[in-house]
Amino acid sequence: MKNGSYFGKRMVSASLACCAIMASVAVFGDTAFKAGEWDVAFDAEGTTLKLTHRPSSIEVGGELAFQGPEKATDAAADPKADWKVGDSRDGVPNRLAVIDRNNDAQGYITFQPNGAMLDMLVYHRTALAYRGQLSFSGEIHGRADAFAASTVPIPGERVLQLSSGPVDSALFDTLFSPSRDEAFQILAPGGALLESGAPGTWSFSVYADISAPESARIRLNVERDYYRSRWVPYYAPIDRKRCPRAPTGWMSWNIYFDQAGSKENLDEARLGAKYLKPFGLEIWSIESWQDNSPKLPVSNFHNMNLEYYKPQFPEGMKWLADEIRKLGFRPGLWMAPFGTGSTNFYNEHKGWFLHGKDGKPLSCWNGRFTLDPTVKDARDHLRDIFRTASRDWGYEFFKIDGMSGRGAGYCAHKYERPEVRACFADPSCPNPFELCVKAFREGIGDDRIFLACQGHFTGAEAAYADASRTGADIVHPNQPVKWANLMLQARCTINQIFTHNIVFWADPDCMMISQDALGIEQARVEATVIALPGQQMFAGDKLGELAPDRIRLLQQSLPVCDVRPGNLFPQFGHLPIWNLGVKRPFGSWHVVALFNWEEEQAEVGFDWSEIGEAADQQFACWEFWTETWHGVNEERFTMQVPPRSVRLIAMQPYAAHPQFLTSDRHITQGGVELKGQKWAEDVLTVTLNVIGGFPMTARFFVPDSFSLKSVSVPGGVTATTRREAGGKVLAVTLAADRTRDVPVTLSFK
Repeated sequence: MKNGSYFGKRMVSASLACCAIMASVAVFGDTAFKAGEWDVAFDAEGTTLKLTHRPSSIEVGGELAFQGPEKATDAAADPKADWKVGDSRDGVPNRLAVIDRNNDAQGYITFQPNGAMLDMLVYHRTALAYRGQLSFSGEIHGRADAFAASTVPIPGERVLQLSSGPVDSALFDTLFSPSRDEAFQILAPGGALLESGAPGTWSFSVYADISAPESARIRLNVERDYYRSRWVPYYAPIDRKRCPRAPTGWMSWNIYFDQAGSKENLDEARLGAKYLKPFGLEIWSIESWQDNSPKLPVSNFHNMNLEYYKPQFPEGMKWLADEIRKLGFRPGLWMAPFGTGSTNFYNEHKGWFLHGKDGKPLSCWNGRFTLDPTVKDARDHLRDIFRTASRDWGYEFFKIDGMSGRGAGYCAHKYERPEVRACFADPSCPNPFELCVKAFREGIGDDRIFLACQGHFTGAEAAYADASRTGADIVHPNQPVKWANLMLQARCTINQIFTHNIVFWADPDCMMISQDALGIEQARVEATVIALPGQQMFAGDKLGELAPDRIRLLQQSLPVCDVRPGNLFPQFGHLPIWNLGVKRPFGSWHVVALFNWEEEQAEVGFDWSEIGEAADQQFACWEFWTETWHGVNEERFTMQVPPRSVRLIAMQPYAAHPQFLTSDRHITQGGVELKGQKWAEDVLTVTLNVIGGFPMTARFFVPDSFSLKSVSVPGGVTATTRREAGGKVLAVTLAADRTRDVPVTLSFK
């Protein structure tokens, strides 16, 4: 087993399979003491250790063992007997002894506290030198909402780790509770080997190597305010009652810009209702509707008085919301109310706006006149306009632009500048921007969705918004989407996905895939970047002008799969490997994206250790975009990827019998459509969600020793089969009269 510091490179060892887990911990009492915030109790007879963190009530309990040198130190000793851990024997109350086969104490284990941190250090007695390994395996009882992830970066890491469900990975070193913003770290040389059980319960297995100081320690640490103390000072977990999943929808801006009125929006919505709503599209959002908005820049729009541009919206905004709802969508509205371009509104409310020392009004991206949120009447007005749009007009989704993100011209940046702060009615206000965001939420109400466009986890919107536009604009006015835009979108995703599905839902900006702007390979990159991490998915093209294969890309990205980050820290650059681990009650698998960001074809691959798997694990592999079989692989996968392209590999743990391999329904290849799988007595039963009127194909790996007897589906569903990849893959195309979960029974002989 390789040695190494747990503060640096984490290692995966196939020989470290989890030890048998104790069903319960024996009565403790031989050795008991307090170590900082921890209670330590050791039972010498059962060699069981229980560690309890008093403030959080997290319990870690199990067997403590020592694997000594291979040969006994005395010829009379039983060579089959192992070393063991016992009490200290010398009266020292807060340490344990490492006892050899001759029943002599040859080393010690100390418990070194530092508040919520507890280090277990194993070391030799006096000048002795021998090899040996201290192991600790058992169960953890912690927060019911916690999930396993990593909080310790690996130098030179090439993989973006993602998880759907309670994924187990040898790379994970932390149990994170979003409700508490609490990270329980288990740091050891070979990782923690966590395995999820019932909610709030995990098995674990860790070791420390006595022969090297950098690997002789096991560290437990309960870190409160994990996100808040590092990156998110306004930390608040997602309100899942209000927004249970990442929003999905369509919006006009990136294709129509300032030229879409009620007619254009409703024409698109009728197509969306036919082709996208059955797959889970929920929201239809209206942009550039304010008075004086038929032409950019945004600073000229009347952003603060709810006057709409009558030539493009003659029936009014309430009428439009009602029509959108009739088509089965939740209506959404774009707003940018940090300022206004309306001279009349400014003249009526001059005291609500910022002025420089010369008395002239200050301008910003949102308006020629910039709001002063320290004026109570101005904040009350913000609440009123949002309350009107929400309650009277009936809009349920609000995209509020100009937040605290990258734009230097946005008010969050402007409000922070010393020369501007001196212009406020109340210069002592610590964060005027937060006053705005709070007023937005209060006006919208607690049952509406708030997307902070160009929001950021470092800003106040983290406490109030449900989603955040983390990416830059995917297109610029009256220009097509370009490869550079996709590259920036991917980079923003990699950098900020670590807050997704924890602080708020990540919005990378619209999915733009028109055949007039992108080749099919680049469109697949766009779909993978947005959909594989489970980000907010809003379409942005003219639906009536999309080719069928592009509509299919949108459908394969819906609904959004419930995905969380596996690495709870920001990463940078363009990582070539994105690994989505999926775990369901009936099985676990990986979907791995291989990106080639370069201009030339390249070989892209990864070792199993990079996705948290043992080297000897076998996986049956299928590539999604080209629909190709890549065999059963062990230890490593690699393939040629064209320039500016992505390949998406479904990796199912190999079974010696027929098994589900993939489907063409969704990018996660089972993450949303596969509802169950069971093999018994030569019969494979799977349950798949099939969209009525839209056939899908599921594929199954069939070992050579099996042949298909029959396929059975319920009434109202048809199933056609064909053999692929030389007979190793069975393709079953399902068509249903209505959307439903379809049980498919495959009998073999």
